[in-house]
Amino acid sequence: MNHAVVLRETGGPSVLRYEQTQTPSAGPGEAVVRHEAVGINFVDTMVRTGRYRVALPAVPGFEAAGVVTEIDAAESRLKVGDRVGYFFAEGAYADLNVVKASSLVALPDHISAQLAAAFLAKGLTAWMGLRVLHQIKASEVILVQGASGNVGSILTRWARALGATVIGVAGSAQKLPLVAAGSTLALAAGDPELLAKVRALAPRGVDAVYDFVGDATFASSVAAVRDGGKILALGAASGPATPGKTELTRRAIELRGGSTPQIVNAGNQIAAAAELFGLIEAGVFADLVITQRRLDEAADVHRLMDARRLPGLTVLLP
Repeated sequence: MNHAVVLRETGGPSVLRYEQTQTPSAGPGEAVVRHEAVGINFVDTMVRTGRYRVALPAVPGFEAAGVVTEIDAAESRLKVGDRVGYFFAEGAYADLNVVKASSLVALPDHISAQLAAAFLAKGLTAWMGLRVLHQIKASEVILVQGASGNVGSILTRWARALGATVIGVAGSAQKLPLVAAGSTLALAAGDPELLAKVRALAPRGVDAVYDFVGDATFASSVAAVRDGGKILALGAASGPATPGKTELTRRAIELRGGSTPQIVNAGNQIAAAAELFGLIEAGVFADLVITQRRLDEAADVHRLMDARRLPGLTVLLP
């Protein structure tokens, strides 16, 4: 028997319905995973509202962790009983899901299913920003717009662990303590002296800006970065930015972005996950709290996300 949260029409949280569904089976190159924890991500709300289009009916969710219960016999890397996680495969809001075996990451003993489901998608997005889009150096000063968000919270702590000086910008003064715990300097987005305080720490401007907010913060990102620096556009919570190419070109500022599933793939996801898991084991993210809710409470969790009241890292337990 399988249960899933089914989306038959787009709309508000009430369109998410917990139902009994067909038990999946593995086809060529596939595995069935019995979930022990399901990750929650902002893109899930985009699927629900139709901003991220999927064929309906659909089961939302892209991230989960659990145990392999069935796998194509031709697959040699994994076997039934292995503990695994994945970070971008449709259909995660369910007891069971069938996914490509190549998308699965084996979990070491010290990484629980809850940790994997909470950290894989967000942590590998941070890895993409720090290791691929910009190879961060210990001598650098970076600015993180949206540092109080889940990915921002992980990236600030990771960058600081690598030796960088981190200026974290919180969406509000209430979120400053969370940002301060992971940053060298924490600032509120509404601070009228924000740019002056950034320049006091980095007179020429910061080496790189990681922007998870988008349109609302892009102008300040451009003002804060040094000539020849980089702006890494990793999110658009306020809508996509509309950069003025003339100034970026004149100041030799490089604007880069990318999709985590495209950049973190079967060719590098094992090494990327190993680095993430090592930092988790070292306690780099120990202050980030994981909240657990039941799978049948998915609609309530989405209501909290819509109201921006969902606490930190949240996972659903089937």
